[in-house]
Amino acid sequence: MRVRILFFLPLLLLLSACAGTPLETAPLTLSPASYDDLPGWTADHQIEALAAFGKSCAVINAKPAEHPVGADPAMGTYAQWQAPCRALAQPLTTDARTFFETWFTPWRAENGSWHNEGLFTGYYEAALHGSRVQHDRYQYPLRVRPQDLVMVELGDFRPDLKGQRIAGRVIQGQLKPFEDRASINAGRLPNDPALRFVWVDNPVDAFFLQVQGSGRIILDDGSVLRVGYDGQNGWPYTAIGRELIKRGELDKDHVSMQAIRAWLAAHPGEAYEVMNLNRSYVFFKVLGGDGPLGAQGVVLTPGRSLAVDHARIPYGIPIWVDADAPMDGAPRIDRLVVAQDTGGAIRGPIRGDLFWGYGPQAEQYAGQMKAQGRMWLLLPKPQKWR
Repeated sequence: MRVRILFFLPLLLLLSACAGTPLETAPLTLSPASYDDLPGWTADHQIEALAAFGKSCAVINAKPAEHPVGADPAMGTYAQWQAPCRALAQPLTTDARTFFETWFTPWRAENGSWHNEGLFTGYYEAALHGSRVQHDRYQYPLRVRPQDLVMVELGDFRPDLKGQRIAGRVIQGQLKPFEDRASINAGRLPNDPALRFVWVDNPVDAFFLQVQGSGRIILDDGSVLRVGYDGQNGWPYTAIGRELIKRGELDKDHVSMQAIRAWLAAHPGEAYEVMNLNRSYVFFKVLGGDGPLGAQGVVLTPGRSLAVDHARIPYGIPIWVDADAPMDGAPRIDRLVVAQDTGGAIRGPIRGDLFWGYGPQAEQYAGQMKAQGRMWLLLPKPQKWR
């Protein structure tokens, strides 16, 4: 989101017919494993994952040591996680693979089914063309977060709701629903003109920027504006790809971001109606720094940051992913990643959305990735932190 915070939304689940399956509500269970169980473990460049994990350590170290990291006791307390983070802050005397093998034990993620596989999709940092002033072809605004938008982390009130959120506007002491996408696009937000901070030249690009949660706006004066998620209106996400499949407009076996873009471009008279079926709307802020932020509040690492179902998997956990290739001709995904983001359609115990970064290849991989795969969580060894 999405964006965080980059609240990234996954690409293909949003756009396909995969949502709403029983696996989304299955519990996450963990069973002990060994590094010999991880396909391709010795061939991976774990130094890239170690750099990503180091970013998460800045957040982990700030947490109360006695607090549990997740609902499963196997995930430990923050004290257990702060020990390897402290070791990482010192000059390493071992390589990255040895570091993880020394401090962590792999646990296989299971979803209650016999095959224990799930869906892995991808997302990326989008590129758009825009202007700070509405003129000529720049007619489609991006909006900053309204001051009266209230976002509520339900886990702050009930532990069993951790990772879930609602949003709205307080009216006479009660939280009420916010305007949906159609109303916002029609300019019905209070003080709406003041919220529009940049104008882009394509409404479909603006829609998919909200799907991705962050992007770079190439402005008409030659400068570049990096933007990221800064809030969502509280309405649940609706997959427009699933709707197009239901209408017989797309084949569910070949749906992709590229296919949906092509359909919207070929049907301009219906495009707004279809996009407005997704009542969720994302607000943005201008970003500085080296890259987009994930929901954990750290800069995402291309190919190494994973969006997960935060109700089940805490941020900062290293995860080994074994999944099909993102597209024909690409290598299979066997790599260590770090849970640093989440998304409105990331639901289920074995579910991931891999951040691919910026550029044509990242867009191509993210747009077509719809892979089946497995994952293992790396959790601290109890004896190492005492």
